[in-house]
Amino acid sequence: MFLLHLAWRSLANRRFSALLTIFAIALSVTLLLGVEKVRTEARASFAGTIAGTDLIVGPRTGSVQLLLYSVFRIGNPTSSMTWDSFQKVADHPRVAWAIPIALGDSHRGYPVLGTTTDYFDHYRHGRDRALAFTQGQAFAGLYDAVIGADVAREQNYRLGDELVLGHGTGSVSFIDHADQPFQVSGILAPTGTPVDRTVHISLAGQEAIHAHWHHGMPPRPQARGHAGHGHDHSHDHDHDHHQPGAEQQDVTPTTINAALLGLNSRVASFAVQRDIDRFPDEPLMAIIPGVALQELWSLLGVAEQALFIVSVFVVLTGLIGMLTAILSSLNERRREMAILRSVGARPRHVFSLLLLEAASLSGLGILLGLALMYGVLWLAQPLIVARYGVFIPLTTPTTRDWSLLGLILLAGVSMGCVPAWRAYRQSLVDGLSIRT
Repeated sequence: MFLLHLAWRSLANRRFSALLTIFAIALSVTLLLGVEKVRTEARASFAGTIAGTDLIVGPRTGSVQLLLYSVFRIGNPTSSMTWDSFQKVADHPRVAWAIPIALGDSHRGYPVLGTTTDYFDHYRHGRDRALAFTQGQAFAGLYDAVIGADVAREQNYRLGDELVLGHGTGSVSFIDHADQPFQVSGILAPTGTPVDRTVHISLAGQEAIHAHWHHGMPPRPQARGHAGHGHDHSHDHDHDHHQPGAEQQDVTPTTINAALLGLNSRVASFAVQRDIDRFPDEPLMAIIPGVALQELWSLLGVAEQALFIVSVFVVLTGLIGMLTAILSSLNERRREMAILRSVGARPRHVFSLLLLEAASLSGLGILLGLALMYGVLWLAQPLIVARYGVFIPLTTPTTRDWSLLGLILLAGVSMGCVPAWRAYRQSLVDGLSIRT
């Protein structure tokens, strides 16, 4: 206990270099644990985003790409499937339910998803948890919108508020649908998934705002005026008809981007997947979400390992910095060691003193690094969700995290043996030398 107190006093006398050493170790620990935390929690977040869905169907593209844009709202669909094909797939005898998904619009950077009310009945996340409403209900009118929890909180939306959708999926849209605003009919409870940052509208509503568009471009002003001719001076109290001419439009969707399927039996997944891959009307593909996720992790595995190795070398660099700082101070501390020997300290006490200093520096660096890691994650959490749709929860360190921290502490103590042994040898020499 006396040696520990002595080690603390010695570090306090060299506080500036000690603080720099602690901070260097803390930064390296923050990087190592941060990489590990993001890796494990991102996998858990991705796995918990969708549950209970047996197959995802879409136009033929990469399985990872289909998974990313249909479930995680990452990337953009490059093609679409026809509504007729979706209906035929939904009528498959082994399909229990089917949820259509249409993308392509946004609202202030939030993706807009066109679907049906089946989405709120059958979509599951986490451990088979259903979507729940904190306010309102699913869309019933043509221009109703259901928003996620993050959209409501960040934009301060309430039931009945109007929102204008923009064409395209970017954060800034140069073409909007200001003449056809939507009203918030429901607000979903937080899920910790991309659902929280999504605006949900009906497929009919999505079709209505793109009526008379050609090749992705809005109609000319005269065409738009002609579409609403005869209704410019009317004011219907029903929200469905607040857009002139909307009640006369054919709002049956023509195309969608993907579909989520639930089967009568999961055993039939491969059989239904084979039937869809052989679909005669157009080239379609069906993927199993779990298999596609494993493919994604295999693609990212090399990058994960590379980041981990870089983090380990950064930690080693921090510990070598500590070793250098202690070694460089040994010659200056020979007088201190001689005084300790003169008051009865043995060479082993000198060895233990230097070892305790190295352990203290390593331990404080680890604790500060742990605190920094949680602080950075807390600050970056909303940014990660906004940009990548991945929620990184602030959970307690895992067994693997504690193992890594233990190895770092052990490595710090092991490196501390080098200056401790040199101090031990110097104290022996100084104790044996004859002073006149």
